[in-house]
Amino acid sequence: MSRLSVLILAKNESANIEACLRSVGWADEIAVIDTGSTDDTVAKARHFTDNVFVTQWRGFAGTKNWGLRRLTGDWVLWLDADERVTPDLAEEIQKVLRTPRFDGYQIPRKANFLGHWILHGGWYPGYVLRLIKRELAEFTDTRVHEGLKPPRNVGRLKQPLLHFTDPTLAHYFDKFNRYTSLAAQDLKDRGRRFHWYDLLFRPPHLFVKMYLLKAGFLDGFAGFLLAVLSGFYVFAKYAKLWEKDLK
Repeated sequence: MSRLSVLILAKNESANIEACLRSVGWADEIAVIDTGSTDDTVAKARHFTDNVFVTQWRGFAGTKNWGLRRLTGDWVLWLDADERVTPDLAEEIQKVLRTPRFDGYQIPRKANFLGHWILHGGWYPGYVLRLIKRELAEFTDTRVHEGLKPPRNVGRLKQPLLHFTDPTLAHYFDKFNRYTSLAAQDLKDRGRRFHWYDLLFRPPHLFVKMYLLKAGFLDGFAGFLLAVLSGFYVFAKYAKLWEKDLK
């Protein structure tokens, strides 16, 4: 069977890192890339692997590409520290790697938001490309929501990856300001200019799409809140693009 390396990017993930690493303890190699934790993330990670690298921040994509060059396996599975590989997913990955038919595999991802599993609103199954041949692995050069560049042949797995995205609203808003700023800069880098209708139409359109068309209402109040906050995220992103256009 092909050797599997797991890549995890972490900073101040003391609450998550142990559960994440425990879920991939069956892998041939685990590498944790820490970008300056001030808690005990590094110490906890070293209980599970000797491959803990403390390095400077190079952006999401740049840091992960730096980490890829430290791996030795035939295949790469990359995770965020707040994600977990279930036993069923682990079994499926190991089975696939015995006789792989594709160069990469998308995995369905199930998110837990404020303690609730989000199964609608367009969030599930939410396929993400996470398993890929190491020789083909490279992350897209975006400031936020980076991902692996897809190879020519991509398959899909059935078992979900669990994502404990935001346990509290405070956690959500801790990321909100930074992520919307990065997303606005990505828009500007692509030559996008602000238009007034971006603020007027895009946020409510996303809310209607998530909450009504994608049945987010079936996720209860958490689904309603997520749709509202997602619309607000889009509003903030384009408002920051407007601000950048003024400069």
